[in-house]
Amino acid sequence: MTYKITGSAQVNALAALRIINKNVATVQQQVSSGYRVETAADDATYWSYASVMRSDSNSLQNIHDALGVGASKVDTAYTSMESLIDQLGDIRKTLVAAKEAGVDKTKLNTTLTELKGQLQTTVQSTNFAGENWLLNRDPSLPTSRSVIGGFVRGTNGEYQAQTISYPADQTVMIDTTDANRGLLTKTVDANTLNSDGTSTARNYYLLNAGSTTAASGTEIALDANTTSEQVTDMLAVVDSLLSQLTATAAGLGTMSARISDRISYTADMSDVIDKGVGALVDTDMDEASTRQTALLTQQKMGVQAISILNTAASKVLILLK
Repeated sequence: MTYKITGSAQVNALAALRIINKNVATVQQQVSSGYRVETAADDATYWSYASVMRSDSNSLQNIHDALGVGASKVDTAYTSMESLIDQLGDIRKTLVAAKEAGVDKTKLNTTLTELKGQLQTTVQSTNFAGENWLLNRDPSLPTSRSVIGGFVRGTNGEYQAQTISYPADQTVMIDTTDANRGLLTKTVDANTLNSDGTSTARNYYLLNAGSTTAASGTEIALDANTTSEQVTDMLAVVDSLLSQLTATAAGLGTMSARISDRISYTADMSDVIDKGVGALVDTDMDEASTRQTALLTQQKMGVQAISILNTAASKVLILLK
């Protein structure tokens, strides 16, 4: 005859041990993976929030990297602008020297030609990541120079990029298609006073870059026949160009400051989002370690309890034989 003893104590002990074993496995998984909510099955709401926040954090990191590239582009253009301002200042000094009586204007023109060549070289060499903000070789002029500055989510959660822009017509120094679209190649009206007090509009341009559509007027240059009035006109043109160059450099400096602010912002915001994700799904290692120790103790006690109950049942079976 076979005897089967099913006591409530054994059943309860086994049920409790199964629950403890399951909890031990869960805590061990949380400790080993580092996640309290690893999949949607663990907590669909928190997992969904964390997934969106991770996507935002990744987007911010990409924007942070793109801002670094954009900052280098702006800094490259700004550095060249400073160099152009210095070179244009040297051109102005040369023209001022040309107003002195008895000076050899032909020799001064050699210096002037060299300085103009340096201007052109500076513009053509201002290249970063395949872009030259100071030189335009395209048939049409771009509306703006821009770098990515951030992103927002639309009403339906879609990704929408934001940019930091600067007008392209203010940064182009040389335009090989239309000279009048480049600051250093365009026609400038001197409109200075004559010796008799009358005003005459005289057009000059600084550089001849071989543009398809050339500038009108006279190129700024010196020779033995250059009059004092003409030098005055040239100085007026150079002063105008210096003023515009300074304004453009100031604008690029402001743009650089905005980019620096955005770089700091995206880095800080990415850290905040990562902390938020951690609060939602990461395992609290101190709590998990304490809980794991407690569950292992409970597991041992459960096994011992079942062992004691099985021993008692064995003694009963012996009596029944």
